[in-house]
Amino acid sequence: MKAMILAAGKGTRVRPLTYDLPKPMIPLLGKPVMAYLVEHLKKHGITEIMVNVSWLHEKIEEYFGEGEQFGVQIGYSFEGYMTDDGTVVPEPIGSAGGMKKIQEFGGFFDDTTIVLCGDALIDLDLKAALLEHRRKGAMASVITKEVPWDKVSAYGVVVTDEEGRIKQFQEKPSQEEALSNYISTGIYIFEPEVIDLIPAGVPFDIGSELFPLLAERGLPFYAQTRPFNWLDIGTMSDYWEVLQTVLTGEVNHMDVPGIQIEPGIWTGLNTSIDWSGGTKIEGPVYIGSGVRVEAGAHIVGPTWIGHGSHICEGAEVVRSVLFEYTRVLHDVTLHEMIVFKEYSVDRAGEMKHASEYGSDEWLNARDRRRSSRKEIASQKSNNLEKANA
Repeated sequence: MKAMILAAGKGTRVRPLTYDLPKPMIPLLGKPVMAYLVEHLKKHGITEIMVNVSWLHEKIEEYFGEGEQFGVQIGYSFEGYMTDDGTVVPEPIGSAGGMKKIQEFGGFFDDTTIVLCGDALIDLDLKAALLEHRRKGAMASVITKEVPWDKVSAYGVVVTDEEGRIKQFQEKPSQEEALSNYISTGIYIFEPEVIDLIPAGVPFDIGSELFPLLAERGLPFYAQTRPFNWLDIGTMSDYWEVLQTVLTGEVNHMDVPGIQIEPGIWTGLNTSIDWSGGTKIEGPVYIGSGVRVEAGAHIVGPTWIGHGSHICEGAEVVRSVLFEYTRVLHDVTLHEMIVFKEYSVDRAGEMKHASEYGSDEWLNARDRRRSSRKEIASQKSNNLEKANA
């Protein structure tokens, strides 16, 4: 059995993270989500993995290399082109189109292949799924999950008969048009014959084009509904919820890194926490290496504080995610917030740039200035006025 990880998307719904990161490199407990997928494949004996890449492809390739550190072999297929002046332009060709390109290049898909989206955390029993796929004589299988009806419009909806054979596939229908509330998880099992159905040289999508084609032709196309954890990072609010779930220990085999110094409080190396002045930390909280927490700070979990960060005196961080090198200024409260460089995203997914706040809330912790930029500007203005008086 072989594997394909779909990693060429731009991830527009998880901005601002994907301004600087391809979606599969979004971190969970300090490790890219795609790393968990590679480890899961290796655990089930699947060691030949192809990855299609496009947007910020070099960050994926530099981190994973050819897979030696994971005990697997990883190959890449770049989707895009180079202009006359040497600029590399990413240009995805659809999830199915990407697989066709790989097949035409070197014939990789000569065996049953498990296909995974590179932006979800799973613990699916792949061997059990493969056994059911073969028992049914399936050409293609889709792993499905039941979701609330008000969520169906975000997914591909699967309509089956009593035996699990897929009769229809609806790509992100409205709630009113949806014929089922069972959705595709982006986990598929394909036989090589499926790749033969994909047209060459044109963009082609698995969900909106290949699956309807399989259903219309009445081919052996089946759904599987299995018990497993599936944490999809489709939006920023999804990402916040996934991290909350992981930090509370609800996902098996995902342990918070670092050393547990108090019940529910983990730290990385060389952290500095001043417990005087009423400092209070309520777990589960992870405080990364080189983080400084000043006296009087209040941190409420589930919270993740990235390495090199600085929580100033009187600051309050509640159920939030701070990426590395975030300095939360004194007496500032961050409530159910993700902070990534110059951006914040609240629980509802609303993104704001730091400049949109009335006063500075956070800075880059590598900035030596202890005060906010606006405070410094005000001090300079006052000093100038005094000098001119």
